Amino acid sequence: MHPLTELRYFFTALGYFTRVPVPRWVGYEPHYLNAAARYFPLVGAMVGALGALVYLAALHLFPVGVAVLLSMVATLVVTGAFHEDGLADCCDGFGGGYTRDDVLRIMQDSRIGAFGAIGLVLALTLKWQALAALPPARAAWLMIAAHAASRTGAISYLTTLDYVRAEGKAKPVAQRMGVVAFGVAAVFGLPWLLWPDWRCGLAMLAVLVVLRVLIGRYWVRRIGGYTGDCLGFAQQIFELAIYLTGLAWISS
Repeated sequence: MHPLTELRYFFTALGYFTRVPVPRWVGYEPHYLNAAARYFPLVGAMVGALGALVYLAALHLFPVGVAVLLSMVATLVVTGAFHEDGLADCCDGFGGGYTRDDVLRIMQDSRIGAFGAIGLVLALTLKWQALAALPPARAAWLMIAAHAASRTGAISYLTTLDYVRAEGKAKPVAQRMGVVAFGVAAVFGLPWLLWPDWRCGLAMLAVLVVLRVLIGRYWVRRIGGYTGDCLGFAQQIFELAIYLTGLAWISS
């Protein structure tokens, strides 16, 4: 692996999943995105770190609930609500569609429906309340861990499922991921869960594995595989699951 090539792939991942400007020399080729998938969890850790910094800084001026909301605003701005859009589209598609073609057609519609709005509000509210209920240091670390690990879980579908659209904005990403590439992604995305309590980290990882299997089976049954929106949906559900598992562990 040539260092400059890997740096290009990292910047490709950063530019695809965030609004952060990347150097002009990076360029763009469709195959860059598939190769860049291994760096998606690292980009997630950076997004989570931004949220954690905003949260900790805001705690000096505002109550914890406001600080959490400001951190969420920061991550939404830097990512352009990329994954949240997938969550809303999936809720609309799977909630309102009966046949495979109905689900795919509804997901492709840029307008948000009732299922999408409800799903988005519930997910964001649960994140807000879960993080606000955690001790500040733990909440800040979980922001980093959840953003990184949830993206690892989402791209794990690239190793086992088929992309079901003939075309789509996620098509360049949606090639089968090799074991080595996913192993690199896992190294970037999963160890964050194990600190400061490795037992809690293993519990969060177990929840992610169970959810990953259940969600994947549902997608295969309904549409035969996944779309880009499905990956955004998975990232959001996995992130939320990490927060809720961490809160349940501390509260028990």
